[in-house]
Amino acid sequence: MSKYLVVVDMQNDFIDGALGTKEARAILPKVIEKIRNYPGTVVYTRDTHDEDYLNTQEGQRLPVVHCVRGTDGWQLQKDIHELMTERRSLVFDKPVFGSTQLAGCLSGIDRMAPIEAIELVGLCTDICVIANAILLKTALPETPIRVDASCCAGVTPESHRNALAAMRACQIDIEE
Repeated sequence: MSKYLVVVDMQNDFIDGALGTKEARAILPKVIEKIRNYPGTVVYTRDTHDEDYLNTQEGQRLPVVHCVRGTDGWQLQKDIHELMTERRSLVFDKPVFGSTQLAGCLSGIDRMAPIEAIELVGLCTDICVIANAILLKTALPETPIRVDASCCAGVTPESHRNALAAMRACQIDIEE
């Protein structure tokens, strides 16, 4: 049995770029430490948009250009990028909040060799973390899915707390 850590969207634009927050900057050392010490497989998601972002449905509702493929803001934070490279980890580029590729990949792995647990950390709790946690819970209903709240940050502290409560209601374990 194996364990997976999913590091959600720890990209420059969400930490100190176009959509950065002090809460995102505050969790960065904890996320780096968790990745360094994780006793299983670490995989990553990366929010990925094209130049026409403002013409998309998301761009109409959040008109802040961010995470455009190939830009500095799209890159994983440098220390996290180094850890990703050292471990030769999988990275799932995703044009929307949740990654169906991630869910499909882990579901396929689980069919071959059961996954013991999946843990999520990253940004933003109330958008991409919750979307990926629910997709994974849907794809792997008998696999424990956990979110480390101390390694997540939302758009606001209130929306972070609301997302944690929503995930709890969906039988996702929340580690505070």
